[in-house]
Amino acid sequence: MLTLLKGIRVVDLTTVVLGPYATRLLGDLGADVIKVEPLAGDVFRAVRPGKSEAMGAGFINANRNKQSIALDLRDAEALAALHALVAKADVVVHNMRPQSANRLGIGFEQLRAINPSLIYCYACGFGDNGPLADEPAYDDTIQAVSGLAWLNQNAAGEPRFLSTIIADKVGGLHLAISVLAALASRNRDGQAVCIETPMFESMVSFLMLEQLAGRSFDPPLGGIGYDRLLSPYRKPYPTADGFISIIPYNAAHWTAFLKLIGREDLMDDPRVTDSVERSRNIDMLYALIEDATPARPTSEWLELLRERDVPCAQVNRLEELFDHPHLQAVGMFHREEHPTEGTLTAVRAPFRVTGENPEPDRPTPGLGQNTRDVLRGAGLDDDAIEALLRRGVASGGPEHIAA
Repeated sequence: MLTLLKGIRVVDLTTVVLGPYATRLLGDLGADVIKVEPLAGDVFRAVRPGKSEAMGAGFINANRNKQSIALDLRDAEALAALHALVAKADVVVHNMRPQSANRLGIGFEQLRAINPSLIYCYACGFGDNGPLADEPAYDDTIQAVSGLAWLNQNAAGEPRFLSTIIADKVGGLHLAISVLAALASRNRDGQAVCIETPMFESMVSFLMLEQLAGRSFDPPLGGIGYDRLLSPYRKPYPTADGFISIIPYNAAHWTAFLKLIGREDLMDDPRVTDSVERSRNIDMLYALIEDATPARPTSEWLELLRERDVPCAQVNRLEELFDHPHLQAVGMFHREEHPTEGTLTAVRAPFRVTGENPEPDRPTPGLGQNTRDVLRGAGLDDDAIEALLRRGVASGGPEHIAA
């Protein structure tokens, strides 16, 4: 685990993917992340595959470098225990509506009264001041409403979802970045900060960087959408034995590619040499690639294109990533021993910091595994902790498992 955020304590009340992904990133950077779960656990624990009922693969991958405590926050004494934890925290993250958080006793003003320098962040589907504020949000619904599913219709013939939970993860990235910025702000003035991170707005911001295109101007200089990305010919191209991505981006790339395929007649054509004309004629140019690639196997194309400095890549299946020479060289995948789940294959943090190990330092915890230790650290004595456990408003979990 890295140590860039060493000494920063994060109280994480989020569930499923968006929030846990954000706090996993903070944990990967060295923050002390306390995952506060309901007594039944984060619902994502049960999503298969998995060896144990409450340890699905997705949950394991989203919740490393964390500790887990389990509390019923509807109980006044359990809530008081959480407040004691918040008093010593730097950051609180949840994924409830402000009204729900206030009713539960964990609203911004309620927690700021306990910790005047608290960084308070909440994730939601839609911003609280808009008409969709109370709408439920899932990755598929955000892909739909944000326009992302529509963007994929050119290749598929109809709107399609990406085969990854991109809206959750984009929201999680924005949430993590906001926390880091708030930590920098607090270092200047010591003041509490409240941050809202909606999935919809995060995804629209993410997409519109390039897709706003001609609509960036008033009056518009063209329609919405980046023409090159919307071309039906922009896709992996079939080779004699697989698929390849070829992306001639500038005039030098295109002239090198055209010479390679014997189309010297186009090398001085304005549709190739002029960037504006290339954009207008991108379908024609990409169709040239599609017509040429079936003639050679992928490996031969890669060799020829790399010799000419034309950007290209083999289209890999996910299974092929484990043996990819680059990923092996940088140690992207590693094996670890989990105290209850046995040998696991994990993906390390993508960051590299001089002199530090990016591999996870703390295995994904069982439900309530760290309740006793964490509450002791928050100032509760053993009698108070055992009383919570006896009353069934806290769960201690298998404390013998190594943290």
